Amino acid sequence: MNRSTPETVIDGEKTTDETDRAAARNPEPQGRDETRPGAEPEAVEETDDADDTDEQTSGRLAAASAAVVSAGLGVVGLTGAWSGRVAAERETLIGQIKTSSGGSAAQQINEIYGDAWHATALVNGLFGLLALLVGSYVLVRPAFGAPAPRPQAGWVRAVARGGIALGALGILISLAMYFDLIVALPTTTAG
Repeated sequence: MNRSTPETVIDGEKTTDETDRAAARNPEPQGRDETRPGAEPEAVEETDDADDTDEQTSGRLAAASAAVVSAGLGVVGLTGAWSGRVAAERETLIGQIKTSSGGSAAQQINEIYGDAWHATALVNGLFGLLALLVGSYVLVRPAFGAPAPRPQAGWVRAVARGGIALGALGILISLAMYFDLIVALPTTTAG
């Protein structure tokens, strides 16, 4: 069975295939059409994957990692870390040594509990400050010529902003703890 396909002439070209006829009915411009006089070249959109280099990819990965680290540091600044507990216990021990030979009740409260409370606030405030700095670095990094996160990676900026917010809140709470604005140290009554 020998079936012949009829030839069709479209735009001065003969087409013999069904696919060619479908393409001729719905042409998709791809760049400059040399057959049409005065045709404008069309911009060909390139994807980000085509011009990504290893350096840009690693830079984006570093920004994503730094954003997550910022959020983690912000949480630690709010909840506390083992290093804050160690600093508090150290200050408690130093206070016990200083007041072992005697001292007033107010001095014992300040040396044993007050200094430990302030050491905890200081360590938590440092974690909050680190969260603030790392999150800010992620957000301002593209301004210094580093590759900007892709549009799909908007979560990186969101997590960095979250880390900044948690860090700022951690700093505020730590300052309030350090200056005894949340809870004041107990005092002794003279009597």
